[in-house]
Amino acid sequence: MTMKLKVGVVGGGSWGTTVASLASRHSATMLWARNPDTVKEINEFHTNSKYLGKSKLFPSLVSSESIEEVVSQADVIIMGVPAQSFRKVLLAAKPHIRPWVPIISLSKGLERGTKMRMTQIIEAIMPGHPAGALTGPNLAKEIMAGQAAASVLAMVDDTIANELQKVIATGLFRIYTNTDVVGCELGGALKNVIALAAGMGDGTGAGQNTRAAIITRGLETADTKPGGPSPLAPLH
Repeated sequence: MTMKLKVGVVGGGSWGTTVASLASRHSATMLWARNPDTVKEINEFHTNSKYLGKSKLFPSLVSSESIEEVVSQADVIIMGVPAQSFRKVLLAAKPHIRPWVPIISLSKGLERGTKMRMTQIIEAIMPGHPAGALTGPNLAKEIMAGQAAASVLAMVDDTIANELQKVIATGLFRIYTNTDVVGCELGGALKNVIALAAGMGDGTGAGQNTRAAIITRGLETADTKPGGPSPLAPLH
């Protein structure tokens, strides 16, 4: 049997709200949002129309404007804020987080200036707390609509990851675990570069062959090892 964990989700955007709704199916979950109107809407109507339209959230999900209330009793904290706000929000939450509580990032990106990954920021600000990243090809609205999807929970400690996996996963949202935290975080961030390039091709009227070539070369670039073939080498 899975131990019932209290989950605190920090961030009331589309992905943070979606993950909070998924977690609330298994565990007591509270979501922190800045906007008091968002908090009121989630608590009274079980929706977050600004980000998720008319999609209904799991009714047991509770929201609060108080970051202290959300994180102080949490057994696991999930950070669903943008990468460039991540450090500031985590610092605000820090005084209220109990020792050794795992902290999971939902953010895809690197911190501007430092180029730090989100788990690196967690480790720097909250030493001793197991850090992880939940990342994957996920569209929040499709998941809320009940469409099947998959993601990966990357943590160095696979035992903790296996336990947290059960907190968020549902029948239609499959979560895999992986100990390659660096690879998973960089993949989540750098795939956006490939997506932008593919979108530029679409915008200029390029066909499916061009899109496939961009994606293929993008994957090759991401997999290039030091001393290996140039990312700009001709297609074989």
